[in-house]
Amino acid sequence: MRWLKDISSTLTPGSPLYVMLYAGAIIFFCFFYTALVFNSRETADNLKKSGAFITGIRPGEHTAKYIDKILLLLTLVGAIYVTLVCVLPEFLILRYNVPFYFGGTSLLIIVVVTMDFMSQVQSYLMSQQYESLLKKANFRTTING
Repeated sequence: MRWLKDISSTLTPGSPLYVMLYAGAIIFFCFFYTALVFNSRETADNLKKSGAFITGIRPGEHTAKYIDKILLLLTLVGAIYVTLVCVLPEFLILRYNVPFYFGGTSLLIIVVVTMDFMSQVQSYLMSQQYESLLKKANFRTTING
């Protein structure tokens, strides 16, 4: 089992091969898997059947090509961004010996949860403002009425 021990020592977190495989897996699942699963032709057909269209793009084949182009750009930029965020902690640990306790995936989860929490707080504050405005409007109509 010496060969298995050699492979496991080569793939330890922080090794260059580990970081390259990690980044490759992220790009594969963010970019290629999305491109394989999403069917732009079906989406274009569904838009055409429902009478919807994309402004400036003819329904059918042209819409499918446009959706493919947008999907390619979005998934490519998204895959690069997610890869950079996930590999950044590995780079900081290896290059600058920074004691980073969260991996890239954990960092993404923390950012998304924080953004969702802030969005919910803003929604709550806005609903409170609307309720107070409605109460004030109702109060004035009662006095005047």
